[in-house]
Amino acid sequence: MNEPSVSRSDSLRGRIKIFFAWLKRGVPFGSGILSALLAFILYNLLFVKPTQLTVGDVNDSVASALASATPPAAYSANVYQIIRPSLVLIEVEETHKNAKADHGLGSGVVVDSFGNILTSLHVVEGSTTIKVTFADGTESEAEIVLEQPENDIAVIQALDTPLSVVPAVLGNPNSMRVGDEAFVVGNPFGLYSSMSSGVISGFDRVFRSKGSDFEIQGMIQVDAAINPGNSGGPLLNRDGHVIGIVTGILNPTEDNFFVGIGFAVPIMTAIGGMGSPPY
Repeated sequence: MNEPSVSRSDSLRGRIKIFFAWLKRGVPFGSGILSALLAFILYNLLFVKPTQLTVGDVNDSVASALASATPPAAYSANVYQIIRPSLVLIEVEETHKNAKADHGLGSGVVVDSFGNILTSLHVVEGSTTIKVTFADGTESEAEIVLEQPENDIAVIQALDTPLSVVPAVLGNPNSMRVGDEAFVVGNPFGLYSSMSSGVISGFDRVFRSKGSDFEIQGMIQVDAAINPGNSGGPLLNRDGHVIGIVTGILNPTEDNFFVGIGFAVPIMTAIGGMGSPPY
């Protein structure tokens, strides 16, 4: 009559043994988890946390990076590199009956692939010898092939043109405004390939050269430095495009130096006598 009761007791003891056996097997796993948790907590308590970046730190880093970056070249530097291969030094000699010779200097710019050079007429007019020096060092005698006295413009051609000529890119002076940047490159006082910069001071000016009653209409006025030797050289915009041919300066004194007012013939007027624009 007692056998069923003994069987239930044995069953309970069996279950308890199974539970303790499972618990014994799970202790190492639980100990591992507990150890890892304790190690994580101790690490965060014992070691200093890394400093968080602030907005100021980020701004300082950006400023430092910008300060070390190479700035882009100035517009003037780009203009000079663009026009220099097209620039020409002009040297003239005028021999008189008494065998005395006068020498002069001027500038010019190659405007087409045939090597035609635009300059001011007063630079070469009346000369017995014209010598041109190209950017690559090539020297040659030259002759006048076209004159525009009403605009003080001449086209000259070298007798010995370099194998490779680099014509300048012609711009549109009508797209310019007063205050726009303007650059003059030429040979003032024989200082080859010199550059000056300024702004467009006005349009449609009337220029009268010293000692002459002849007036040139429609001139561009600039304040970029112009001196003897610059005549015939290019007036350029910030893209290095020729927008005019330098003609002269206005100086109320008897001295022949720049006081801040120079004039150039618009390029479309200067090339008008050459037929179609020499692009």
